[in-house]
Amino acid sequence: MSFDRGEVREVVAAVRLGNPRALGRVISWIENASPALPMISKELAPDTGRAHIIGLTGAPGVGKSTTVTCLVRGLRARGERVGVLAVDPSSPFSGGALLGDRVRMQEHALDREVYIRSMATRGHLGGLAVATPQALRAFDAAGFDTVIVETVGVGQSELEVAEMVDTVLVLLAPGMGDGIQAAKAGILEIGDIFTVNKSDREGAQALVRELRTMIALANRGPQDWKPPIVTTVAHENRGIAELLEVIDRFQASQAETGRAGARRIARARREVENIALAKVRAEFQLDGEARLEDLARAVSRGELDPYAAADRVVIGL
Repeated sequence: MSFDRGEVREVVAAVRLGNPRALGRVISWIENASPALPMISKELAPDTGRAHIIGLTGAPGVGKSTTVTCLVRGLRARGERVGVLAVDPSSPFSGGALLGDRVRMQEHALDREVYIRSMATRGHLGGLAVATPQALRAFDAAGFDTVIVETVGVGQSELEVAEMVDTVLVLLAPGMGDGIQAAKAGILEIGDIFTVNKSDREGAQALVRELRTMIALANRGPQDWKPPIVTTVAHENRGIAELLEVIDRFQASQAETGRAGARRIARARREVENIALAKVRAEFQLDGEARLEDLARAVSRGELDPYAAADRVVIGL
C-alpha cells in the first residue's frame, strides 16, 4: 500500500506547529498501522523528548477520569499545554474506542491548549493500546508540556503503563479493593505516587494505613524515592494542588538523580525491541507458517527438540 510522502511531511509539519487536526490525523495513521509509520516516526523524532508523560492507572470506578480533569485544570492554571490520551476498551461492534473519557472531560473541550484523544485497546492486554508509544511521540512533537495517559484499568495486566511514562500515578479508593489486593496486582512495584481518591468515604484512612505498611515493606535503598500517598476528593477538587506538588517533587528528584534520563533510555530500548520483534513476527507470518507446522510435527514425534526447531526458524528468517 502506497502513501503520499509530501502529504505526510505537510501533516507532520502542522503537528510541530501544534495544529490539533493534524495531530488527530497522525494519531489515526498510527492507530491504523499506516505504511507511512516509519516515515512519520522519522519526521517526528527530532522534536521529541521534552514532554513530561504521566501514566494514571487504577481499577475501574476509582475516579480516574475525574482526577484527570482536575489535573488538567491545575496544569492549565500554571500555563501548561496539556495532552490527554485516554485508552478506552474497544467497542465490540466497531473496534473503536468507546469514548467514555472524552464524554466525561467536556470541561476542557473548547480549550485550544488542551487536546484529548481516545484510543482503542483493540483487544490488547496490558491496559494500553499497541500504538500508544508512537502516539505519545506525536503529542510530544506537538509541543505539549505534559501528556497524561489514562489506562482502561484492567488489573494485573495493566502494569506495562510503567514502561511508557515518566511518572506512574496509581489511584485507589476505599471499597474498591484493599492494600493486599493492590500488592497482588503488582501496583506497589510500579507506583511512583499513590492517590487514595474518594477519601471522604468510610475506610479511606484504613486504606492509607495499609498502603503505608506495604510500601514500608518494599526493598528500597536509603536514596530511593519512597512513594508518597496523597488523599483526594477529586469531584470536589480537594487534594489536587497537593498532588501536583508531589508530582513536581518526584520529577525534580528523578532529574537530580539522573533516573529520569535512564528511564527514558530504557523506554526507548523497549520500544525498539518491540518494533524489531513485530517485524520478525510479520516476516515469519508471511514466509514461515507452513515451515513452523512441519517443525512442530517433528518436535511432537520426538524427531527434533524445540531448541533445534527454534534455531531453524531463526536461520530461516
